[in-house]
Amino acid sequence: MKAKLWGVRGSLPTPLEPHEIEQRLKAVLEGFFEKGYQSHDDIDEYLSQLPREMRGGFGGNTPSCEVFTGDTSIIIDAGSGIRRKGYELVNGSCGKGEGEVHLFFTHFHWDHIIGLPFFTPVFIPDNRIHVYAVQPEVEDIIRLVFRKPNFPVPYEQLGAEFVYHRLDPRKQITIGSLEITPYQLDHPDPCWGYRITDGNRVLAYCVDTECTRAGRKELGDDLPMYQNVHTMIFDAQYTLMESIIKGNWGHAAATIGLDIALREGIEKVVFMHHDPAANDMKVAKARKQTEEYLEYTERQLRKEGKEPQRVKCIFAHEEMVVTV
Repeated sequence: MKAKLWGVRGSLPTPLEPHEIEQRLKAVLEGFFEKGYQSHDDIDEYLSQLPREMRGGFGGNTPSCEVFTGDTSIIIDAGSGIRRKGYELVNGSCGKGEGEVHLFFTHFHWDHIIGLPFFTPVFIPDNRIHVYAVQPEVEDIIRLVFRKPNFPVPYEQLGAEFVYHRLDPRKQITIGSLEITPYQLDHPDPCWGYRITDGNRVLAYCVDTECTRAGRKELGDDLPMYQNVHTMIFDAQYTLMESIIKGNWGHAAATIGLDIALREGIEKVVFMHHDPAANDMKVAKARKQTEEYLEYTERQLRKEGKEPQRVKCIFAHEEMVVTV
């Protein structure tokens, strides 16, 4: 099972500003000569050594995550990142009007639905778009997205057929080889993460959560979201200090996700939903602070005579593919 992250930015799309691109180009070119490179043949070697924030950056599209294995594929959320996934799909059966798309929603804040009107498969006749959500108002919200003056093409004129599936909280459904269970997250307006199992591998998608319920007892019926999980995709919009200042804003810090991962034995944590106010350098700084926090916590656990669970932490960038 793999997950491809088509959008990792939170709240609203944030393309690089022209002056940021110019500054980055200047820094990259200066670094090329400072390291003694001179030839065109040296370019690839030089670029391969640059950190993510100096190359492509982390990306500015809002959340959309594809989970796939074998012939089974689902998409979680329709942020602006889903647009490029749509272009990929129309090269296959969706381009012939023979496609079936399985689209799950965590909730319906703008950053998670803004890409739907630009998702090309919805305009092609005879495609079927299966929409899954716990929230009972899902169909009304999808219709609203396409209602004038929000969008020029009304819902009734879309080519594809929308098929709605109401999910029961904490009840598993199966699509192909994937078993998907919604669990509630801590976010303004009801928001549901997804635990996805394929064979003996488990992915937890926990984006848009403040994690005000972090302890096992507090989590109650939602504790299985974090237990016996191999890879967790987690909300890390803020630094720890920002998460304290911005209480009740609905987002977490990476350190909170690490604490859960260490406690529950999660192998890998992928952090996303990066703050739209944070440029790539700030996201990289948050990554460094998270790595330092992990090292510090591991040292403290060893001092207490405990061998910590080895956790790999990754800060997500667009089009990243994660093997669960």
